[in-house]
Parts: sequence; structure tokens; C-alpha cells
Amino acid sequence: MSGLLRRRAGGLRARLRERRTQRRVFQVTTLLCSLALAPSAWLWFAAGDRVGTVESAPSAPVAVVFGAGLDQGKPSPYLEHRLVAALDLYREGKVKAVLVTGDNGRTEYDEPDAMYRYLTEHGVPGDRVVRDYAGFDTWNSCTRAHRIFGVDRAVLVSQDFHVRRALALCEAAGIRSYAVGVPEPHDITWLYGGLREVAGAGKAAVNVLLRPDPEFLGPKEDGIPKALAAAAAR
Repeated sequence: MSGLLRRRAGGLRARLRERRTQRRVFQVTTLLCSLALAPSAWLWFAAGDRVGTVESAPSAPVAVVFGAGLDQGKPSPYLEHRLVAALDLYREGKVKAVLVTGDNGRTEYDEPDAMYRYLTEHGVPGDRVVRDYAGFDTWNSCTRAHRIFGVDRAVLVSQDFHVRRALALCEAAGIRSYAVGVPEPHDITWLYGGLREVAGAGKAAVNVLLRPDPEFLGPKEDGIPKALAAAAAR
């Protein structure tokens, strides 16, 4: 009888240990998920009411359009949608110049020139479009826009899942910003972009905290002041 009781007691202790282990795993998993999602929550709350549409955007000197890939040398569909939004901002008189910032880290890949061609082929004067060839990521684009091109106030243009991160980073870089979130169908591409933002939000928090120099700084450029002067002269 005593042996049976010992076996039952041993089984009970084993089940209790298993439950404690499961509870600890659940607690650790919950903590890790909370830590991973905290930067994303910060971006949403920090954006406040500064994310909207072309129609709701306030006037600003410059629209900043972030690169989003090329397809055989031409803007990818996502990038084209950003450029269309920038065109609408320009045509409605909400911005006077457009800064296109993207990756030209290798000779055969040139986002800024592709963006420039698209805008000028659709009616924006060439002297109103300024190219940043070292916008290798969002922080590089934002800090270079302020430190190299002298942008202090802008409307940012990107997909709706990305604009809050762009907004936080450009604000940290010294640019008073409003963000136009370009809507997209919630397909696999959109889902992938949204999932990338979880990691991107963590990287953004580090950038805001440390304010690192961009990957390539270089000398100051006068493209934006010249573009705004050209707009004022007409």
C-alpha cells in the first residue's frame, strides 16, 4: 500500500513540475513577445494624428519619397504608388519640391534616378526633383535629408505599414513631419512588409536613442534650396 502511495505521490510531483515548467515557458514567451512588440507600439502611439492621406496632408516645402525597389530598372509597383502620391502632393500645391532618396550602392542599381525619371516624365519640372543617392535605409534617408539637404519640414511618402517608422526617424533627425500612408491590398507582399516592420521598429528605437551618423555623410548639397528658389521664382 505504501508503495502505491509513493508512486502516486511521485506522479503528482511530476505533474506539478510539468505544470510549473509550462507556466514558466508561457511567462517567458509572453515577456519576449511583449519586448518584441513594444517598439511597434511606440511607433503607433508616437505618430499620433500625423499620419493621413494626400488630401489631409498640410502644406510643406518638400515631399520625401523613400525607395522601394526596382523592376528591370523601373520603379517597382510599391515605389510607383509612392511616386503617384508625391505627384498628387505636387499637383495640388502642397509641396514645392520632391526629395527622392534611395539606394545607389552599386552601378547597376539606381533607385533615385529611376524615381527622378518617373516624376519628370509625369510633369514635375526637373529642377524641383532632388536626388539622394545614399538613402540606404530609412534612418540614412532621414538624417541625410536634414543634415545634407537642409530639410526642416516635410511630408513623408511611403506605404501605410512603413510611414510611422519613417515619421519617428525623421522627427528624431530634426525634420518636422507629416506622413502620407499609401494604402495597398493586404496580400502576401503587404504582410511581408508588415512583418519586417516588427524588426524595423526595434532598429528604429536604437537609431532614435543613439542618433548614429549615416552610412555615408558627405558634404552639404544645395539641391533643395535651389529647388525651392526655382518654385518661388515662378
